[in-house]
Amino acid sequence: MAQAMKIAIVDDEQDMRQSISQWLALSGYDTETFACAEDALKTLGPDYPGIVISDIKMPGMDGMQFLRKLMGNDSALPVIMITGHGDVPMAVEAMRIGAFDFLEKPFNPDRMSDLAKRATNARRLTMDNRALRRELSDGGQMMKKLIGTSPEMERLREDILDLGQADGHVLIDGETGTGKTLVAHALHAVGSRAGKKFVLLSCAAHEQDALAKRLFGPVLPEDTQLPAIEEARGGTLVLEDIEALGESLQGKLLSAINEQGTPAETRIIAISNLQEAGKTSEDVLRADLFYRLAALRITVPPLRNRGEDILLLFTRLSEQFAEEYGCEAPQVSAQEAAQLLQAPWPGNVRQLINIAERAVLQARRGQGTIASLLMSDHEDMQPVMTTEGKPLKEYVEAFERMLIDNTMRRHKGSIANVMEELCLPRRTLNEKMAKYGLQRSDYL
Repeated sequence: MAQAMKIAIVDDEQDMRQSISQWLALSGYDTETFACAEDALKTLGPDYPGIVISDIKMPGMDGMQFLRKLMGNDSALPVIMITGHGDVPMAVEAMRIGAFDFLEKPFNPDRMSDLAKRATNARRLTMDNRALRRELSDGGQMMKKLIGTSPEMERLREDILDLGQADGHVLIDGETGTGKTLVAHALHAVGSRAGKKFVLLSCAAHEQDALAKRLFGPVLPEDTQLPAIEEARGGTLVLEDIEALGESLQGKLLSAINEQGTPAETRIIAISNLQEAGKTSEDVLRADLFYRLAALRITVPPLRNRGEDILLLFTRLSEQFAEEYGCEAPQVSAQEAAQLLQAPWPGNVRQLINIAERAVLQARRGQGTIASLLMSDHEDMQPVMTTEGKPLKEYVEAFERMLIDNTMRRHKGSIANVMEELCLPRRTLNEKMAKYGLQRSDYL
């Protein structure tokens, strides 16, 4: 359930402060009151998790001065101004400065509740967007999203850290659904451009004429958005489906890159999503553009090559979906673990996300198995044969690691409870956790 938004009530009249506070508290808001603007400013910082209701006429700093201060600190903070009769011109000026709306005394409490609801909804959206932007610009958080302990994922994270610090353009390729856009976010977040503009544009989502305008302009008087090449200036421009860029636009993009010089003012990350067998981005892009974009290159590994990362990802995803749907995550049997590891995964991580969600929904209804979902996705898939494909020992170890990991997470790191559930002595459990790189501190 979303946390109740705060409402700061600023009014020099005590009775007014208390009556507004009591009414809004009954509506479920967390209110706090201030007798003057000076006191309120000590609390109302740029990321105040709520809104402000303020009188206009107050001794000392009046409401208009207070509003200007608040807008200077955080222009997206919703401020509802309370005006006296005949102060409508002042209220209009307040709206021009940035007030969310105004209430004229004497006001209807229901009208105030309605305004508070709209203002808090707007504030919640602003705070959510800011949190998302912070997360996307936080290199550490982005790297944590690249889950996996396989050698392939270790190399991918190392490549991201190395190339993130470089300043050249980057080409990211790999099969569909492997997480190439997430890698682009991570490259931006760990580099020197973190916190600057990050603009994402799918070249396949537009016809060529519309794509040319969105990418290069010109800007018409009725346009509210800059061309992507200008919007991303100083930051990173990510071009998904780069293979959808027509010949003439490839030439314009190359010219734009050449005009920037070295180091590039705007870093371009091109993502290739070619799905035609036997074709690469080198086959469809003009050579001079390809070599400019592929000066630095990352190939994201397919899921089928990531070994026990498959079980780790499935566990994390099913836990997230179980929490979302308010039920228990499905338990994975040894046979299902082996089948997850053997599946071809043509849709890669995107397909695994779909399987995990469907498995949780099945488990909530008390029917179906993970194996049945895999078989429905892969009609040509044979029943599990653990002596083929990989040594049996690898399947057993992957399942064992997943089982200990899941049990530790469920018991929040309680060694005693894990020992009891898995019927393992302390020494054996410690040895297996060390073998699989599991740390008790990660589960506390």
